[in-house]
Amino acid sequence: MTSTAAADMPRVYARVAGALYLVIIVCGIFSEVGVRQSLVVPEDAGATARNIRASAGLFRIGFLSDAIVFLCDAALAAVLYILFRPVSVVLALTAAAFRLVQTSILGINLLNYYAAILVLGGAGGVEAFSPDEANGLALLFLTIHKHGYDLGLLFFGASCVVLGYLIVRSGFIPALLGALMGAAGVVYFAGSLTLFLFPAYVPQIALIYVVPVIAETAFCLWLLIKGVRPRV
Repeated sequence: MTSTAAADMPRVYARVAGALYLVIIVCGIFSEVGVRQSLVVPEDAGATARNIRASAGLFRIGFLSDAIVFLCDAALAAVLYILFRPVSVVLALTAAAFRLVQTSILGINLLNYYAAILVLGGAGGVEAFSPDEANGLALLFLTIHKHGYDLGLLFFGASCVVLGYLIVRSGFIPALLGALMGAAGVVYFAGSLTLFLFPAYVPQIALIYVVPVIAETAFCLWLLIKGVRPRV
């Protein structure tokens, strides 16, 4: 590899990371807003069951969309590690490890999501339940899925904090983006702990998730459009 080609590799990694991040954001929003929020009615098992049965195809597409997110997230962890390894091998590896733990939890957690449609579709053993009991069981699986998602976000929050510090130290990405990513990590961490420890306050803190939306979108677009500056 020539010196010119080697110097260009960080820009390539940055744009690959930006493309992966864009897929994650688009598919993640679709899964959450376009599928779960349109089909799942909290505290109403009957309405949720009717929605899922009427839109079983959309529900399954939501599964596929989430699977794409987690596949891209695993790849993104590796690319970001390579990109930030020159800043600190230990911290880059730590950020990647936290992100991969999150991805593993969320990937396994998809079984809770899919269990809902198995129950509503009459999978083996469900005939022992009445229709109302089956509907309630499906909603329980979706509730567990929601909590499993937030469990994963605890680790993702830690990854964002470490990544934010790496960005600030890097010199090849604006420090402001690092500060935003660090703040996003704190929001994810606080929001997830609130769900588990103080669930009554979850609606009161909903607006703080604007911070991660802004931070991750800005970081994604910067990687995709601007890339990275050479280190000096």
